[in-house]
Amino acid sequence: MGARGLARGVLAAALACAAAALAPAAPAGAAAPWRPDPPAYDVGSRLNVPVTMRDGTVLRADVYFPLKAGTQRPAPGPFPVVMTQTPYGKDSGLGAAGNHLTGAFPYMVRRGYIDVVADVRGTGDSQGSWGLFDPVQARDGAQLVRWAARLPHASGRVGLYGESYLGIDQLLTAGAVGRHSPLRAIFPVVPGNDLYRDTAFFGGVPGLEFDAVFLGLTAGLNVFNPPAETAQADNPDPVDMLNVELQHLGGIAAYHLSTLITAELGGDQAYDGAYWRARNPREVLRSIARKRIPAFFVGGWYDLFQRGTPLDYSGLQNAYFGRPVGAPMRPGQPVTPRYQLLMGPWYHVTAPDGIDLERLELQWFDHWLKGEATGILRTRTPLHAYELGAGRYLDARAYPFEGTRATRFYLAPGPSGSGAPSPNDGALSRRPPAAASGADTVAFTGISSMCDRQSDQWGAGAIALATGGANPCDSDDRTLQAGPGSLTYTSPPLARDRVIAGPVDATLYATSNRPDAFFEVTLEDVAPGGRSTPLTSGGLLGSFRALDRRRSWFAPGGTPLLPYHPYTRESVKPVEPAKVTRYDVEVFPTFARIPAGHRLRVTITTSDTPHLGFTAPQLERLAGGVYQVQRNAKAASYVAVPLAAAGAYRDPCELCYPAP
Repeated sequence: MGARGLARGVLAAALACAAAALAPAAPAGAAAPWRPDPPAYDVGSRLNVPVTMRDGTVLRADVYFPLKAGTQRPAPGPFPVVMTQTPYGKDSGLGAAGNHLTGAFPYMVRRGYIDVVADVRGTGDSQGSWGLFDPVQARDGAQLVRWAARLPHASGRVGLYGESYLGIDQLLTAGAVGRHSPLRAIFPVVPGNDLYRDTAFFGGVPGLEFDAVFLGLTAGLNVFNPPAETAQADNPDPVDMLNVELQHLGGIAAYHLSTLITAELGGDQAYDGAYWRARNPREVLRSIARKRIPAFFVGGWYDLFQRGTPLDYSGLQNAYFGRPVGAPMRPGQPVTPRYQLLMGPWYHVTAPDGIDLERLELQWFDHWLKGEATGILRTRTPLHAYELGAGRYLDARAYPFEGTRATRFYLAPGPSGSGAPSPNDGALSRRPPAAASGADTVAFTGISSMCDRQSDQWGAGAIALATGGANPCDSDDRTLQAGPGSLTYTSPPLARDRVIAGPVDATLYATSNRPDAFFEVTLEDVAPGGRSTPLTSGGLLGSFRALDRRRSWFAPGGTPLLPYHPYTRESVKPVEPAKVTRYDVEVFPTFARIPAGHRLRVTITTSDTPHLGFTAPQLERLAGGVYQVQRNAKAASYVAVPLAAAGAYRDPCELCYPAP
């Protein structure tokens, strides 16, 4: 797999792009699996290379390049460039926590790539002040792409890689580059789509557990990284390091403190407005598709961006074929393999455990940057998803998943016979209630059991990482279901295996004695022995209940699939005490097999500890709340679950290479 002649590479890439615009000629598996060539080069480096932006701010990047094997001489190339931009310090050592979060990418360099790792403005050893996905970072990224394409021995083609913040930066950079940019492909791992809804806020309530840790981490790194990185530089400059340190300290004061204060006091950042739109990847998906920049996404069913990464996939598939970015994909809609998604059983910091991601990245970039015939586009099913409960990767086409039926499970009186520990032990019924009255009482507690999957998910999976996936709270959340702040509703045992595939809606009717309410809904798989495994959850602050029907997804017949709430200051409507009010709760998507004999359970809670931190104004309206969740003929609360037959998804994923 060594370097190719430039003319040959241009021709091959042009042919590959032309082929990608059409439906693939052969199904997956029509040829022998692609295998990477062995490494052919050693790795050389130039550290802390200065790159001056248009406004004069100097960013710094580490450049890793192929050396002739067994020598210290640069290989002649030309080589394509893979690049990432990090806010965590390019030399901080955090790369050990994930997929090349920082540091070098030697796997690619040894196989004929130049690797560029740049500190985001205001972080690491780069000048300036940092702000969360400040729009200037995308403009910096576009300029860095052009700079990287002109490096010595570079072929002029650039790809972007990296996870989390680095994955989101890829999307924003791809949206900012010009039509004739050297950027030819991206590979975002666990990126977001809508930062407000995906993780910063949960149903309109601040996601305190992750937000506080993230802001604390970036603040600390912005203080300690400049001297650490300067010490490793090829030509260290202590005076410049001091200037950078002072700029970073100013950025911490200006951004970190103001962000926490503004959000907690109910300022503009507590609502979905211009601030978040300027930072949302969904806003640039149409631009990426228009520029024909291919993207391979990797996400996790327990990730921080569990909601958003599938929407990135559907958004680009839609945009490529001229449909609205935010619409659900239609059954039978054409798909292109230039936009693919791999969803695994991962938390944020455990992705992509069990998968040989480096091989997959090489296969993607060898195709788009070198014009190699890797077979990465030889699929008609570009959505690759791990089926929870079955332990296998399967292929599909569309999101929401085809072959499902939005099945309503109505809240009903108990006992359910499932041994649920909740005070009500209600049932789930396929039949709507006929009784004229019926309701269950639940109180706003402000705290809940921490032994649930939410605690680990919104802690980015730190406990799962530390325990090797053996956290007992991830597989049994019954302590969440006991007490005055919880209600449960459990179905009879399933007669046959079923698959839950896609986003879930919970439509609740309830009264409150206060001017606000909060409901969190968790969907669980209950085994015959009583173990309650949480699958997914979602929440809604009652004053944010306004529904944007134009942007919501509905099944045939009008059943909600994915309710969309504006979360703007203008959309806020206080809850009228004692009035039965409708709340449409968005429950994040899942892909899980429920075996015959197991039951579905819905747990309703009024708090989520330590995930959520209600703002002071929210707590004032919520304190002392008592709710009556309705389950009667006039107010029939239900959960709409996208169910499919056990055999609806059969195609095995041939790109999901097991880790070596």
